[in-house]
Amino acid sequence: MGNTPSSHKISAQDRAILDMKNQRDKLHQYQQRVTLITDRETAVARECLARGDKPKALLALRRKKFQETLLAKTDAQLETLEQLTSNVEFTLVQKDVVYGLQQGTNVLKQIHAEMGGIENVEKLMGESEDAKAYQKEISEMLGGQMSNQDEDEVEDELETLEGEINGIKEPNAIKYPAAPQNEPVFAGELEEVGQQKARARARAQERAAAQAAEPMLA
Repeated sequence: MGNTPSSHKISAQDRAILDMKNQRDKLHQYQQRVTLITDRETAVARECLARGDKPKALLALRRKKFQETLLAKTDAQLETLEQLTSNVEFTLVQKDVVYGLQQGTNVLKQIHAEMGGIENVEKLMGESEDAKAYQKEISEMLGGQMSNQDEDEVEDELETLEGEINGIKEPNAIKYPAAPQNEPVFAGELEEVGQQKARARARAQERAAAQAAEPMLA
């Protein structure tokens, strides 16, 4: 009887599910913390832009984007692993699940290391030698970690912040003439007006071409 296996022995699948639950709980804790930090990073970017320091503003927004991307990717990966263990026979996906959990653990460690605290965010706008060294370290690290799409989104956010600081609600926005009051203008009518203007321009160009050709014919 002493050699009888315990009926409460945890299986590999149970262990994987428990690990995923722990990772998800830790991820949610990071999400709550990172919200406070990314809010401050946005504020730092605004302060830097207000004083004309665009490079530091960009660095703050890049760091913010990197943290948000890490959290989103890890959350999506955990969701995929949970679906695998729920919908597919565990023995068929055990290797993938174990590997995914290992990767998730590594990413969580990276998030913890990179997130730091508010004091690190303040270094992004500092002028001391320590702050400059930290800024250089973060810039070099982000250079090999962020995708082109992430960088484009950061540039867009920077332009939006610049517009807000300069009092421009929508930079490069097209201003359309106001519609007459009490006379609703529909999309079809706007399109028709545009077509009429285009036809008028085409006719004017034809007349100009004809007049230019007349002396030659004479």
